[in-house]
Amino acid sequence: MAEKNKKKEQKTTAVVTKDSLSFFEKYINNASPTGFEWDGQRLWLDYLKPYVDDTFVDNYGTAVGVINPKAAYKVVIEAHADEISWFVNYITKDGLIYVVRNGGSDHQIAPSKRVNIHTEKGIVKAVFGWPAIHTRSGEKEENPSLKNIFLDCGCSSKEEVEELGVHVGCVITYEDTFSILNDRYYVGRALDNRAGGFMIAEVARLLKENKKKLPFGLYIVNSVQEEIGLRGAEMIAERIKPNVAIVTDVTHDTQTPMINKITQGDLFSGKGPVLSYAPAVQVNLNKLLVKVAEQNNIPFQRQACSRYTGTDTDAFAYSNGGVPSALISLPLRYMHTTVEMVHKEDVDNVIRLIYQTLLNIEDGQDFRTFTK
Repeated sequence: MAEKNKKKEQKTTAVVTKDSLSFFEKYINNASPTGFEWDGQRLWLDYLKPYVDDTFVDNYGTAVGVINPKAAYKVVIEAHADEISWFVNYITKDGLIYVVRNGGSDHQIAPSKRVNIHTEKGIVKAVFGWPAIHTRSGEKEENPSLKNIFLDCGCSSKEEVEELGVHVGCVITYEDTFSILNDRYYVGRALDNRAGGFMIAEVARLLKENKKKLPFGLYIVNSVQEEIGLRGAEMIAERIKPNVAIVTDVTHDTQTPMINKITQGDLFSGKGPVLSYAPAVQVNLNKLLVKVAEQNNIPFQRQACSRYTGTDTDAFAYSNGGVPSALISLPLRYMHTTVEMVHKEDVDNVIRLIYQTLLNIEDGQDFRTFTK
């Protein structure tokens, strides 16, 4: 019994190093709202460059690192770089600002949050205001909605706001930054899905440091504009024309209150990467992921997706006449809030699973079940 308990307590060997964690924190703290990802992409490419042979960026900001760029057979590992945010939509004569979503921003968490308004003159600080509880006493409670949440940047007129450089169309991000909770969880905004960008960069680092030679071209892709419809992935898939694509994104940890496991599945932070079953997920590539996980003692979970995955997997799978694609998801708590949480061991295990899978893909590998 003691031996059994000891085995149960064994932890995953850490993959993330002190230096890579320092980059991860810097990368999460940087703002990369959908359509405005450039600064984050510069940070990411600067970190990636020592581990790849070549890099390039497309017109909309998707960043790519390449190993063996002359190889005919091309494998993509991909994440998306953009974070949900807001746009300035209307400035009142009294200097208050109303907003619209840029991606799936949650109006219910907005009141009392501190934000940065990004302008040509620099960052303008503001807060999402909300009436004090004392002033709502005795009246029917009004819930936060796009019709009533507003920003206050300390100005008393529209003209004063505009003098700061704020105009309709300025993008707005939350101030919240990276932290580690109980030495167990990474916490922050935009872990969906800059955690993915971090993990694929770590795969490139491991390949370089372990002197692994791949028999194919590897394209490490950090796509833009996933949050508004997989747009960056659609564009870069047409440019690269890959033979295989392994996408990593986040999925829901369903163990916290008010989540229905019957509809959302039974998924846990700390129990390993999640492998998805969906029409876009190529059956034999997915079987390879399962085989690699089992052979390398990497814990994993399973998830069923109805019709589509809702991730860049769909964009790659249905491009270029059909690209064998699979999805490795990172369980995450509190998606699209400023306190998104992922388990440190899950991050390590996603990195390990992608890395080991690449070592098991052959040059020219055909993933079809039959050919005639």
